[in-house]
Amino acid sequence: MIRISKEQVKKVADLARIDLNEEETEYHAVQLEKILDYINQLDKINTDEIPCTTRAIEVINVTRDDIKKDCENKDEILDLAPSREENFFKVPKILKD
Repeated sequence: MIRISKEQVKKVADLARIDLNEEETEYHAVQLEKILDYINQLDKINTDEIPCTTRAIEVINVTRDDIKKDCENKDEILDLAPSREENFFKVPKILKD
């Protein structure tokens, strides 16, 4: 196990602008030791034949075709808006000329 000193924890805490008391410093030193010990265990695993990835589970977007459909209740929907102009929602101008 790699030994993390209290001074190293205090230095990292100072760089992160975190105030730690003596008890918290000791606690985080132990936690950092456990994390580094776990990383050392992972380093022993042979990953030469494993392809690089950015996620543990591959994410695939589910998409559908963009098909134009006529809206049966267009006027009802437009009437719900605070303001409308013909077949469009009317909104306040946000850009200068």
